[in-house]
Amino acid sequence: MSQKVLNKSPDNLKKAFSEDSQRNRRYAFYAKKAEEEGYKQVAKMFRAFAESENVHASNHFKRFSGIKSTSENIEGSLEDENLAAQTTFLKYLQEANQEGEESAAWSFEKAGKVEQVHSNLLTKAKESVSSKKDLPQVEYYVCNVCGNTVENSAPEICPICGAPRTAFFKVP
Repeated sequence: MSQKVLNKSPDNLKKAFSEDSQRNRRYAFYAKKAEEEGYKQVAKMFRAFAESENVHASNHFKRFSGIKSTSENIEGSLEDENLAAQTTFLKYLQEANQEGEESAAWSFEKAGKVEQVHSNLLTKAKESVSSKKDLPQVEYYVCNVCGNTVENSAPEICPICGAPRTAFFKVP
């Protein structure tokens, strides 16, 4: 009787991508905190780690065919953003509310609303790319409180979280 060999590598690549992506973000956050506390060299070390983890995540992602054509990438992103906005964050929000976790509920509610904004922007991108055209040239601004993403200029007040215009940064 022949023994069937399970191929765990595709799932392991996806898990490694997720883990290294999280390490990348965590180290970037640690770098910012170290910088705020005056530890410039520690901040630099954490930024180096973040970049290293980004290389790892990129390598894993490429090897499980995570990057496709722009059209396919938009379509996959649109599905993901819709799932997050319409299912995932609603579930997390409901559970946080049931548990009385106000801080977590705030985070999930804002993220869900912003994912819908992303979905709307991706829909515009899908229409452009389907017509073999790039999006019109605009500037993007992101709220550093809730992540809201807007085109052209930052609003006076963030419609998602109420932060002032000064909370928005221009995406380079």
